Amino acid sequence: MSSQNDGIIVILSSPSGAGKTTLVKLLSEKKKFSISVSHTTRKPRSNEVNGKDYFFVNDKSFKKLIKDNEFLEYAKVFNNFYGTSKKPVLENLSSGKNVIFDIDWQGTKQIKSKNIKYKIITFFVLPPSKEILYERLSNRDMKDKLIASERMKDFYRDVKHWEDYDFVVINDNLKKCFNEISKIIDNIFSTKKSEIKYDKNLILNHVEKLIS
Repeated sequence: MSSQNDGIIVILSSPSGAGKTTLVKLLSEKKKFSISVSHTTRKPRSNEVNGKDYFFVNDKSFKKLIKDNEFLEYAKVFNNFYGTSKKPVLENLSSGKNVIFDIDWQGTKQIKSKNIKYKIITFFVLPPSKEILYERLSNRDMKDKLIASERMKDFYRDVKHWEDYDFVVINDNLKKCFNEISKIIDNIFSTKKSEIKYDKNLILNHVEKLIS
């Protein structure tokens, strides 16, 4: 069991391009959460900094970290590995710092399955539409629109995991979405989670539109 002095884990997941990374950075800045920086084998984008956005490593180094049981979770996404180092996360939590994660459904499932003593709150972020999602992916620092098209194929698989999360939000407006997540987190600190609800029928209808 966690104590009142321990930090909590907040996880944001979404299909690629739905805006979770921007939301994680905002929540970290506004709420003083510590961001869990993942290791990855993918190449950095032009605006990314090693050690701040990700720890960029090669396949050999990543597989050694797996072998040495250094990861709290790891997964292969779009032919690249992503993983969360166990030690810094647990040190932050035990010292009372809240840690926020930007990981996919596979990593979330692994963390939840470990039954660690710290409280975990999970959010799934949905895009407002398929068209806007494709536009966001196409505007990234990518070689061509073929990559965006490939990621759209995975979108149909990833979006179905929304039901595995505590809360689901639609990122149709960044400020509105941030405020919604922020309010839920604030309420959880002061009330029981069972008292906080969201409109599941609204989300279900939105998901059906996204995958139709």
